[in-house]
Order: sequence, then structure tokens, then C-alpha cells
Amino acid sequence: MNRLPHGGPGRITGDGAVVARAPAKVNVHLAVAPLGADGYHELRTVFLAVSLFDTVTVRPAGDLSIELTGAFAGGSAGPDRVPTDRRNIVWQAAELLAQRAGVSAEAAITIDKSIPAAAGLAGGSADAAAALVALDTLWGTHATRGDLAELAARLGSDVPFSLLGGVALGSGRGERLSPVLARRRWDWVLGIAGEGLSTPAVYGELDRLRAEGLLPAGEELASPDPVVAALRSGPVEALAGTLSNDLQAPALVLRPQLRRALDAATGAGAAAALVSGSGPTVAALAADEDDAVALAAELAGSGHFRTVRAVHGPVPGARLVG
Repeated sequence: MNRLPHGGPGRITGDGAVVARAPAKVNVHLAVAPLGADGYHELRTVFLAVSLFDTVTVRPAGDLSIELTGAFAGGSAGPDRVPTDRRNIVWQAAELLAQRAGVSAEAAITIDKSIPAAAGLAGGSADAAAALVALDTLWGTHATRGDLAELAARLGSDVPFSLLGGVALGSGRGERLSPVLARRRWDWVLGIAGEGLSTPAVYGELDRLRAEGLLPAGEELASPDPVVAALRSGPVEALAGTLSNDLQAPALVLRPQLRRALDAATGAGAAAALVSGSGPTVAALAADEDDAVALAAELAGSGHFRTVRAVHGPVPGARLVG
């Protein structure tokens, strides 16, 4: 059976719990085509999974429920609010896997959120990927890698990468993946804002800026080849010179203070800094682990971010733990 290599010694515990975790992502390259007739944008992106994880614990239950814990469980309103009903992508993942396997969608799910929502880090997608892996074990559905990847693609554009991890070239809406070999560790500092940004709003602002001639139309997508080559062999200066994100300009329009945050990162010694995905998280590239720790300490006191995290990548995708 071509089972997904969940990794680690994860098993059902004495109380019946199964625990999985999945990483945040940074888009080190993100090129966005004009809005298509289907209402979506074609993407060409390079994903990097980094060592900031959400943890999903599932237990046997007579119905389906979601509980949120952790620093980023979310507020009562706004784009960073995380629902605990059918609107949550984890709920949708559970129902989709149960339907596919012909089992009842019954589990008590706890999501411990270290990845903020609406931050450009694919926190919800990480939760869905971890839930698929954990529920596969809890329910004994014996899903193959292909099974889970297919379900992941139906759930959202970033979920397949959250399942895969590492480094990958994404196309389509981001769900078509080609793994990329990265031979070295890359250190980053994530500057996480106090309030999230709506992804649809950022894409809408990109369309507006292009329609008004304030940004290139995006008819020709920038090639990811330079950033892929830099990721494979370095040095840091090569990667720093190739980072790009078509969503950064509209994110800066919607959140002008992000420009000061980016300047603060480079002023504190980052080799480069960019908005991650649709933002508003700032991803600052560091020379090595020691530099990342020093950079994180300086940015933590800058007043530009709610939270600062030193992370590294690439790391594996959704895996069982415990």
C-alpha cells in the first residue's frame, strides 16, 4: 500500500488521541497572472516550508467538534478570526475524508495554533493537512499519498503543499506541485502583525492597481528559475536578490505601515525582506541561525510586530508526532 510517509513514531495514545503537525510556508517567489474567466488567478510560485507549526489533536467522539487553543486561536471578528464550525477548513477536511472512506465524520479536534490566520503563512491549510493525516490514523482509512493529495487539492490551493512540505514549485492555483531539492538550511525571521489581511481583498487590490495602470498587467509571469537555483546552492546573497511577490504592492496599499516594517527588517541586518504571500507577515532572510536570533531580538523591540519568530526551512510537511 502506497501509504503517506507520516513520519515520526505517532500512534494512537492511551486516551485514543492522534497528534499531527504541519508547517507554515513562505512564498519566496509569487507571480500572479491576470484574473481569469473562471474568477481565479493563475500562479507561479515557489513554496518553502518553515519551522513554525500548528498541531492538530484528534480523539474519538460521537460527533464532530473543533476546539481552538494557542497564541493565535483568533479574536471575535476580522479576517484572522478562526471559526469552529463548518466554515473551518479542518471541519471540511474531516467531512471530505470521511465521505471518501465511507466512515462517520466523528472526532473531537483540537487545533493548537502557533501560525496566525490571514497572515500569508497558510495557517488554515496547515491545519487541514495535519487533520487529514491525523484522522487517517484515527479512523483507519488507510489513505494513500495520492488519496490525501487529491483531497488536499479539493480543500484549497495551499493544502497540497502543507501536506508535502520542503520546497516546491507551484502552478495552477498553487495546487500543482513539483518538489525542489534544496541542499542547505535557510534561516528566516517572521514578523507577524497584530491584525490579519483578507486574501481576497489583496487579490482584489492587485486587480485594481493593474486595471488603473499602476502595476504591470502580469500577462507574462516572472520565471521562478533564479530563485530555484539560489535555493539549491546559495549563497544567501543570491537568494536575497531573487525574492519576489506580486502581492506585496497591493498589501502595502492596504496596510501602509508594512513598508516601515520591511524597512525595519533590512535596517536591522536582514539580507532581504518581503511580504509573505498575501501578507501581512514580513519574512526577513538571515545569513545563518545566529544572525536570525540576533535579528529576531532587534525586531521584537521595534514595535512593528505583534510577534517575531526565528524559523528555518525547509522542513517536512504534515506528519504524525508523539
